Amino acid sequence: MAILSFCKIYQERAYGIRFATGFFCPECGSSHIGSIATRGLLQCKDCRKQFSVTAGTCFHRTRTSLQEWFLAIFLVAKDKRGHSALQLSKELGIPYARAWFILQKMKMAMAHRDSQYRLSGTVELDEAYFDTPDSSGKGRRTNRTKSFVAVSVTDDEKPRFAKIQVVRRLDSRHVAKFAAKEIEHGSLVRTDGLAIYNSLANAYVHEPIVAKGKPKDAVLKWVHVVISNAKAFIEGTFHGLDGKHLQRYLDEFCYRFNRRYREDKLFDRLLLACTTTPPTTYDELTE
Repeated sequence: MAILSFCKIYQERAYGIRFATGFFCPECGSSHIGSIATRGLLQCKDCRKQFSVTAGTCFHRTRTSLQEWFLAIFLVAKDKRGHSALQLSKELGIPYARAWFILQKMKMAMAHRDSQYRLSGTVELDEAYFDTPDSSGKGRRTNRTKSFVAVSVTDDEKPRFAKIQVVRRLDSRHVAKFAAKEIEHGSLVRTDGLAIYNSLANAYVHEPIVAKGKPKDAVLKWVHVVISNAKAFIEGTFHGLDGKHLQRYLDEFCYRFNRRYREDKLFDRLLLACTTTPPTTYDELTE
């Protein structure tokens, strides 16, 4: 009974989050909405479009009950270490494949939410490598997946927000593309002395730091702390990942890091992300 009451409360909250200004038609945007009680659907009085309250969200055409969805969101949101599909399947009593699909959709929602924000002010930027299993079948070898990591810092040198992007190559073209997407133009960007970062001077205040005799971590302190924590997050909870899905897990790490001071709001924020993120199919997640 407690779980059913919990789910009912948060189902109403989900409706309130998505339709905070009233119900609207996802097809034409009209607010003239009626209901079809016998089918559990809403219908636009202008374009006659019929739709459910889950249309256009992470829950679009889901075969999983909303009660299971909300409980999954609660379990994932409250666990700062991250949740594995095996763990979630046991807790909800559902097949592993369904638990994995639910978690991947949540990660997509986290990434979509964070994509609406860019780093600004002073930003530390560096490259990182994440070990992933070698799929060639040649023993227990690993590949090193390349990525760029950026962390914005406050005026008193405290970390604010983080972004991590997996890339094919560590070169000037990819770093410029990453910066344009994730860092506001005109920001102060600190890097090490690697030549690929010189192109940042075109759109940013570039501050290359070359400190001979000092360890690398002392030059770009917070970006290396984030890299270390991201690796611990992946190894500790998921025990390593292949390169195909690595980006979504890094997105989850950044989402959690960026909301580390809002732990009491994590459920509502993840619920908001799921209700405002476009639907994703299984084929899109596994292609």
